[in-house]
Amino acid sequence: MASNQALFERAQRVIPGGVNSPVRAFRAVGGTPRFIARAEGPYMWDAEGRQYIDYIGSWGPMILGHGHPAVLEAVHKAIADGFSFGAPTEREIELAEAIIALVPSIEQVRLVSSGTEAGMSALRLARGATGRNKIIKFEGCYHGHADALLVKAGSGLATFGHPTSAGVPADVVKHTLVLEYNNLAQLDEAFASQGGEIACVMIEPIAGNMNFVRASVPFVTRLRELCTQHGALLIFDEVMTGFRVALGGAQSVYAKLIPGFKPDMSVFGKVIGGGMPLAAFGGSRDVMSQLAPLGPVYQAGTLSGNPVATACGLATLKEVARPGFHEALASKTRSLVRGLEGAARDAGVALVGDSEGGMFGFFFADALPQNYGVVMATDKERFNRFFHGMLDRGVYLAPALYEAGFVSAAHSADDIAATIRAAGDALRG
Repeated sequence: MASNQALFERAQRVIPGGVNSPVRAFRAVGGTPRFIARAEGPYMWDAEGRQYIDYIGSWGPMILGHGHPAVLEAVHKAIADGFSFGAPTEREIELAEAIIALVPSIEQVRLVSSGTEAGMSALRLARGATGRNKIIKFEGCYHGHADALLVKAGSGLATFGHPTSAGVPADVVKHTLVLEYNNLAQLDEAFASQGGEIACVMIEPIAGNMNFVRASVPFVTRLRELCTQHGALLIFDEVMTGFRVALGGAQSVYAKLIPGFKPDMSVFGKVIGGGMPLAAFGGSRDVMSQLAPLGPVYQAGTLSGNPVATACGLATLKEVARPGFHEALASKTRSLVRGLEGAARDAGVALVGDSEGGMFGFFFADALPQNYGVVMATDKERFNRFFHGMLDRGVYLAPALYEAGFVSAAHSADDIAATIRAAGDALRG
């Protein structure tokens, strides 16, 4: 049996940094990443045979837990029929119909293979549909690693973005404006000065890549008003939140608070693939008709609508659409967050958390942050110690302060209680 350390050393010889996605490398928290051998229900086992309660869930998709019987059955049947055809299948239609039925803002949808691909394609479509070039995103919101979206804000209002990755030319991001999340004044001024040039605003309605931070209701209300007034498209990036925070996604949460609210376009991933590489973007029929082969905006993918991935996604959506599913998941997640806060109080440690549906986050701070700058000011070193304390006690949290966590339907009350006990020990340790 190879150790995690031996596997990491071996991986670094053939894979940059030893990982195929940077956050897996444990660079933010230090130490050796765990190489996972298998998973079942709410648990994962590493290469050394150690069991963990899993709160990553493949970064969100495993809302049912690992290896749900109905999903396994659907995937096994699909595999027997064939891996990929490069031609249309009925299952693609069924998945598109299921998404449209659950998300009222969407009239048509295009299936792709990753959240990055979906976000990149939605951005291109927004520019093509409006004939404009400028876009607005918000600091701390991650929309995949497409070049035009790999930017962050400078200080001050509506700063033109500077690339945050080598290899991204300044010319590529010169049309990207980056504003502070939840900052109404910046939003108003950006539209007042450049509203006629803005193609779209893309936002994570509940950000999951600066931990868990909600867009305030006044902020989302004003976003909708300004986009409508200036003819820009409002794009909700629900790769993380879609079908996880509620059956209709985060937009259904805001629709209950803002009468008549809906975004113009939406981006989905993770849960709709059930752990397989699958994502989607959709919107009104008028906007979506701009896509090839009907319109001038080109988008394509050899494995888009893959028959095995769509089988996995359809089976997952069927399970999460069962009556009471999200209510039970939300209750379980709230109990975890309340338990973590209680364990911290008992240990004399400042910790505050929040959750929606099966998505949660916590910060070593006195109050919930409202933007990326405040998140960055929370106690990172305390988080790193806590992460390793939990890992040592068999609880696998996201290995970075800036990532949200995920509870699955497979987590039991005993799992939650064990996690809270581990937190108490780790906080006092």
